[in-house]
Amino acid sequence: MNKVILMGRLTRDPEVRYSAGDNSMAIARYTLAVDRRFRRDGADQQSADFIGCVAFGRSAEFAEKYLRQGTKIVVTGRIQTGSYTNRDGQKVYTTDVVVEDQEFAESKAASADSGMPRYSQPSPMAAASMPSPSQASAGDGFMNIPDGIDEELPFN
Repeated sequence: MNKVILMGRLTRDPEVRYSAGDNSMAIARYTLAVDRRFRRDGADQQSADFIGCVAFGRSAEFAEKYLRQGTKIVVTGRIQTGSYTNRDGQKVYTTDVVVEDQEFAESKAASADSGMPRYSQPSPMAAASMPSPSQASAGDGFMNIPDGIDEELPFN
């Protein structure tokens, strides 16, 4: 099985090209900076891996339209290896993730604040969904729903 799931930030805007011919197809290339789980010995900063990704067709058009440098995304795909001979006659080996699916990993507002670490405070969505201490029931972790609210729910 060849399946890859990555979450990281784009190091720069995607580079998009279109294939030649009657049925031209978009091809987008971008690099994700994916944080490593653990720090290297003696390193003060968290290190990252820089992983090349390539998207085709609609996925490439999506990348061209919506993805920008610093955007945090989740990519699902497969690893593909290859090789070519460069202009100097040397054989170059490549490893890319062929994108099958890509999704935003944070809101647009959170993406604008990407320069600041977000570990110390919950995201606005998470904070809004957390019940206040007065709403939480004693011990089971669920919010108390008042009687008679059934008519206000948008679904039944």
